Amino acid sequence: MIIRALISLILGIPAFWLALHYNMHMFQLNTYMNNEQNEWLRRNSHLQWILRFAAGLGLISIGGSLLIKQPWFGLVMDVIIWITLIVIILVYRLMKEMNSKKPLKFTPRVKRMVATDIVICLLLLIVPVAAVAAMGDFDIRAMAGFPLSGWVAFVTGMQLHLNKWANTVNRPIEKGVNNHYINDAKRILRENPDLTIIGVTGSYGKTSVKFYLETLLRQKYRVLVTPESYNTPMGIVITIRKFLKPYHEIFVCEMGARYVGEIKEDCDLVHPHHGLITSIGPQHLDTFGSLANIQKTKFELADAVPDGGMLFLNGDNEYIAEELASRKGSRPLYDDPVMYHSEKTGSGYYASDIVVTNHGTEFTVNTPDEESERFSMKLVGAHNVINVVGAIAVAHKLGISLAELRIPVRKIQSVPHRMEMKNHGDVTIIDDAFNSNPIGSKAAVETLALMDGMRILITPGMVELGEDEAEYNRKFGGYAADCCDRIFLVGRKHTEPIKEGILAKGFPEKNIEVFDKVEDAISRAYALKTEEHKYILLENDLPDNY
Repeated sequence: MIIRALISLILGIPAFWLALHYNMHMFQLNTYMNNEQNEWLRRNSHLQWILRFAAGLGLISIGGSLLIKQPWFGLVMDVIIWITLIVIILVYRLMKEMNSKKPLKFTPRVKRMVATDIVICLLLLIVPVAAVAAMGDFDIRAMAGFPLSGWVAFVTGMQLHLNKWANTVNRPIEKGVNNHYINDAKRILRENPDLTIIGVTGSYGKTSVKFYLETLLRQKYRVLVTPESYNTPMGIVITIRKFLKPYHEIFVCEMGARYVGEIKEDCDLVHPHHGLITSIGPQHLDTFGSLANIQKTKFELADAVPDGGMLFLNGDNEYIAEELASRKGSRPLYDDPVMYHSEKTGSGYYASDIVVTNHGTEFTVNTPDEESERFSMKLVGAHNVINVVGAIAVAHKLGISLAELRIPVRKIQSVPHRMEMKNHGDVTIIDDAFNSNPIGSKAAVETLALMDGMRILITPGMVELGEDEAEYNRKFGGYAADCCDRIFLVGRKHTEPIKEGILAKGFPEKNIEVFDKVEDAISRAYALKTEEHKYILLENDLPDNY
């Protein structure tokens, strides 16, 4: 009995840990939201059938130990469970290697959930042991023999759900911890009353504009921006507590959201003096539910800007224009916002005489006061102009002349993984792997079309677009067909609508290839024989939970 118990532990501990690690990793990618984890489990139920099988075996083993007193039953169940645990170890080691784009970060929150998960598992051990003891059969062999193997199988299989249970149990603790840090960040902001705070949000473009603003505003001010994609309340809190210094004059705060009310939560934390909305469009529709909810959420930033503050709005965006029109007359801020455009379509800042080459972009910026200045930048593509004009409008309104902005605009760099150009000999990678969306993906392939050489698209398509996701991907395929020489799709099932859109445009099927992994597609692109320079566009890279 002791030997059987040791075998169960030797196999059970690594199987338990690998199952816990994988599901906690997915839970972290699903932003610790129980409802999103449930939806992810529903969509990917086929991936973890072995854990459901293990949990069922555990229940049969534990229940059988109370009802069937034959020695052969325990031995047979042990052997079946051991085989199952071996399979779990092999499968989840492979899945851990495959899901490594953004590994699990053992943050304090994750450590607390792991500890709670283990405590729940130990509590689940007490129940069958207590049941055996109540029937008068308890001795050390009950712990070392059959009930132990059944418990190991059950708690390993239950890793499908125990992270959610741990999250629920820990919710008061997490709320207390978060409130402590939030209050500390608010204290730091109160101690810097002269700090000007600019909130930046949008369905897309907000991270790029944030970094453009940093480059331009540093011409005159000492500037802090939220790093990388730190755009959640706790990401903003970390930025304030770790990086904000008394000498900073401007804080550019990116604000992201996947649910209604999340931008308001950010604004209640930092109380922005000015706001900039880069865009509104179909993104995260599976969590927002509708474009109307997205419009409402992005304008939570506008609602938070106080009277006397400035609101900068993308005048090219139809959803921003629609939402603004519905609010006219409710506040002076909505009657006279600072608009910016990629061409002259209304009042405000706008670009003219745009010249795009595969080496950069030139354009003239015109102000509401009829000033103008010619700019050049390294960024390729007309779609970048609107975001840069928005950043110029903010900097100009904050007292930096157009002439002073010429050199900073020339210094603007591509934001990592957002149309970032990387030259490797006779191959240029255009890395647009971060968070693709319908408008951005169209602009990306249109930029690829400008390149003089073999134009290769590598994409898994777009996600989080709700019930219209397939149609958006189908349209993307049509755009890609007009702009590319070769198209490599990553993922066979999810990219079917893209392929339909490509073929509907008459694109040669022989120039479409499908791969299971993006690394294989990149290797194939490098291996293509051609005397032309190769331009490889990496359009989106799905996170590990997809």
